[in-house]
Amino acid sequence: MLDFFLSNFKELSLYVFDANKRIYWGYVLSSIALAAFVFWRVGKQRQTSPLAESHYNAEQLAGKSAAMRFWHFLFPASIYFSQSAKNDYALFVLNKLLKAALFPLVVVTMVPIALGISSALESVFGVIEHIQLSAGATMMVFTVLLFIVDDFTRFLLHSMLHKIPFMWEFHKVHHSAKVLTPFTIYRSHPVESYLYACRMALTQGTVVGLCYFLFGPTLKMIDIVGANLFVFAFNIMGSNLRHSHIWLSWGDKVENWFISPAQHQIHHSDSPKLFDVNLGSALAIWDRLFGTLVRSSSVKNLSIGIGDEYAEHQTLRGIYLQPFAKSWQVLARSLTSGASKPKSKAR
Repeated sequence: MLDFFLSNFKELSLYVFDANKRIYWGYVLSSIALAAFVFWRVGKQRQTSPLAESHYNAEQLAGKSAAMRFWHFLFPASIYFSQSAKNDYALFVLNKLLKAALFPLVVVTMVPIALGISSALESVFGVIEHIQLSAGATMMVFTVLLFIVDDFTRFLLHSMLHKIPFMWEFHKVHHSAKVLTPFTIYRSHPVESYLYACRMALTQGTVVGLCYFLFGPTLKMIDIVGANLFVFAFNIMGSNLRHSHIWLSWGDKVENWFISPAQHQIHHSDSPKLFDVNLGSALAIWDRLFGTLVRSSSVKNLSIGIGDEYAEHQTLRGIYLQPFAKSWQVLARSLTSGASKPKSKAR
């Protein structure tokens, strides 16, 4: 038991050195640099933030040095010492332990899916002559496919978590955050984490199986320090600011194609007009196709959460147990009365 805890705490401590994790040191530094740019724009009154004003009072800090003012802008005590943030920190650790204990027993894995896809294609089309591309071109096709299919399936699952009432009860844990910090990415119910783990295995297995069938077994992804080239680019461009109070917009033209940090903050809005928007992770094209894209320029005021009257996610016990009870209630109602989903974050 002690070895289990020690090994998992060691893994958590190594997240800052793993480019596949959101809190990798390079992504953190790039986010701080982008936050400094936002701070400069706020100071020059070239941009106002729908989120930061309630946590950063420039007038009260007028006599402080620029470095001290930036520190308060970057790490407001009202956010990072709030109960919501403390729950995020606890979930970061507890969810890692739960995943390590339970997921190896039940989660699907990539390899059998890849082999199954490749075998199924061979049974339908026969053994074909592999497409002859240069090594670089093959790597690029494989890397692009992995990124696009992964991003699209994330969008699909995220949409289901919002649109299907009993699934929303589990996803509501993430949206119950009253403030946003980079650790809010780890604020998820284990059931949701399990669904995303299965999605990743299915996605990667499908792409690997297809590319194995088309190009042969010598597949290699283009990576930067172990992360998919496009995933690295997404994270280095301020991914940690998506869950923060720092309003970083890309402008309308870019936000037609890529989800900016500000657009994801809009996704966390407690306003009914902004429920179920900006569901994409990196690419905005899926939201454009399905009519759920909102650009940051259209939002002037923003508050976060799912409403003060819903207190079940303010404790760790409520975060873990309430979704089971609520989802069962939703399923029972739908089975008995065929009730449709109310258009409310409370559902």
